Amino acid sequence: MGCKRLADDSPHPLKQVHTMNAFQDHYPENVAHCYGCGHLNTHGHQIKTVWDGDETVTHFQPEPYHTSVPGFAYGGLIASLIDCHSTGTAAAAMYRQEGRDMDSLPAFRFVTGSLHVDFLKPTPLDSEMVIRGRIKEIKGRKVVVETTVYAAGMATARGEVVAVQMPDSFGQNPTQKEAS
Repeated sequence: MGCKRLADDSPHPLKQVHTMNAFQDHYPENVAHCYGCGHLNTHGHQIKTVWDGDETVTHFQPEPYHTSVPGFAYGGLIASLIDCHSTGTAAAAMYRQEGRDMDSLPAFRFVTGSLHVDFLKPTPLDSEMVIRGRIKEIKGRKVVVETTVYAAGMATARGEVVAVQMPDSFGQNPTQKEAS
């Protein structure tokens, strides 16, 4: 599922409808177990990220158990959403830069080299979070992504992730490596 602006052409950055497949839908099984974005992790967030112009967007509805203090989301949840949104964005940016489809090989997959999060204000637990990312830089095997979390129409956190491209062997279990 992807996003596009609604017909009323609202300038509000959070008002959207879904129209295409998410980046995470293209992850091969050996790297689809991530707590934040892996569709094979039944206990995880299973976020879905898509392009919206030159930005990427993820929608996430926190659950009551994601609380820090009554009414507000736990900071670790917010950091994990920024982290996984950003690494998915990095992969999509590499595909886009090379003019390739997300399911083409060799696969681009990224891990976090660094994660910095600034908490701007408390994030309400009863509002859908909208996570938006933009590419700051692509340099070799590294992609720098700036991601902002919105809730109740306000920016509540901002993060920067340096995402590093995984080697092809990363994510294989030891028996798969020996068989290769």
